[in-house]
Amino acid sequence: MERKIGYAVVGLGIGRSHADAAANSKHGKLVAVCDLLQDRLQAAVEKHPGILTYESFDEMLKNPDIEIVSIALPSAMHADFAVRAMEAGKHVLVEKPLDITPEAAQKIEDARIRTGKKVGVVHQNRNNVCMKPMKDAIDSGRIGKLIIGTFEVKWYRNQEYYDNGGWRGTWEMDGGGSLMNQAVHTVDLMQWLMGDVESVTSVMGIYNHTIETEDMTTSIIRFKNGAVATFVSTTCAYPGVGTHLKVYGSKGSMEANTGNLTLWKFMDAPENEEAEMLQKYNQDSGAAASDPTLVLGHPSMIEDMIDAVYYDRDPQIVPSEGIKAVKIVCAIYESARTGKTIKID
Repeated sequence: MERKIGYAVVGLGIGRSHADAAANSKHGKLVAVCDLLQDRLQAAVEKHPGILTYESFDEMLKNPDIEIVSIALPSAMHADFAVRAMEAGKHVLVEKPLDITPEAAQKIEDARIRTGKKVGVVHQNRNNVCMKPMKDAIDSGRIGKLIIGTFEVKWYRNQEYYDNGGWRGTWEMDGGGSLMNQAVHTVDLMQWLMGDVESVTSVMGIYNHTIETEDMTTSIIRFKNGAVATFVSTTCAYPGVGTHLKVYGSKGSMEANTGNLTLWKFMDAPENEEAEMLQKYNQDSGAAASDPTLVLGHPSMIEDMIDAVYYDRDPQIVPSEGIKAVKIVCAIYESARTGKTIKID
């Protein structure tokens, strides 16, 4: 009989998508879920009969049938719960961001090294359909010398979104607003595509919500390879415009909106390549820009985590990558607060 990797999820907000993906995975089995709200636990049992439910995380960790735990809690709780899971002998998949400060995120990496457990980070947008050809064009040198990038996360969230749950838009638990919560995925894509960041110069503000943090940031990003980018995040762009990624090099230009390739121009392009690429890599709707309940891409992350344990390999995205995005986000906030350019080690 084929081995099934026992899976559990703590936090049944975004964690519901983790649970669904684990239940439907090839090599995994959803064993348990954990939450403080009974209605969430009941809904999970109705959808996945036979699973165990827990209100106590520590009690759930005692279950020997659980090999992997998804941490899908408010962002500031990620490091604490991930470390506890690893110390209990479990592998861990952590929702974005890894945590809300580089220091907290580093605790996850330190625990991974100390315990020898596998840790993955949910930055599923790397699996958007247009990302592989864009990444390949950069890494192969086809685009030439990287010169300019523009990254714009122009989403919309109403006030109810922030009021629901009481933790979104707070510095203590969310670690930020439009940048840390929504745009951290695109921060990850930016550094993954364009390279390590040298410095940021930023402004931020609250324009259309009653929150502690921000609903708009604008930054100039300088990279160690000499390229420069602009980065914008907002949850004020009614009704939710999309996520635009644009990368320009000395030998070519690429643009995408959410997961859709919209521009593909290269000096060495054969006839009809652009039309073929735009048709092939134009599949994502971008609806998440306006609908916070729509979750895209999580099954690939959960399947990858399960396969990492099943085949004894590293997950696709490891903590050291997740730490990079947190460092950039926190540097942007520091720059906006101080009015200074902040360098990143």
